Amino acid sequence: MSPSIQVAIVEDDAGLCRELERLINETEGFACQSTYPDAETALEGIARRPPDLVLMDIRLPGLSGIDCVRRLKDAQPALPIVMLTVYEDSETLFRSLMAGANGYLVKRTPRARLIEALREIVAGGAPMSRSIARKVVEFFHQVSQVPVPTGPAAGLEHLTPREQEILASLARGHSYKEIAVDLGISGDTVRKHMGRIYEKLHVHSRTQAILKYLGR
Repeated sequence: MSPSIQVAIVEDDAGLCRELERLINETEGFACQSTYPDAETALEGIARRPPDLVLMDIRLPGLSGIDCVRRLKDAQPALPIVMLTVYEDSETLFRSLMAGANGYLVKRTPRARLIEALREIVAGGAPMSRSIARKVVEFFHQVSQVPVPTGPAAGLEHLTPREQEILASLARGHSYKEIAVDLGISGDTVRKHMGRIYEKLHVHSRTQAILKYLGR
């Protein structure tokens, strides 16, 4: 008999956490190795005892789930992590994937589909709820319509070192608040820098700016 897939759950809703733990333990081939109510204890516990995959909430007390994913991936790049969240907006989805999430499911996902997604990620897939997959497709359709000039017209060479630093942080999935803390500046200052970045790059959104930075 093959060993069970060990799952760690990071979820601050105690009731939902117990439900997920029971579901996983009742599913053949899976076992809930550990549960964590916040990112800080998850980072500590998972470092000591790595699971085979992680189910991660986004909105956690203290450090966010997205930040937790980024730190876990820095330490364990191959660790599969699936976001399980109520958030379906493109911005949160984009930041989660940029942080290194391997899948993205909404909490109302039918439990049978959740188990199917766990099997999928173990097999090397990238499971997503149908509504989320649609947003990803729409995103790339929009991206394909955005004209991105190359060479001097792209404007990247006109960015100051601080503007380049901020854009690089955005490309890593950091929020304005996180960038402000990391750089020791105010959120308003970050927003002012972003305004100048948009102007210099001739873009109108964070996504378009990041695409230029990444050299699409």
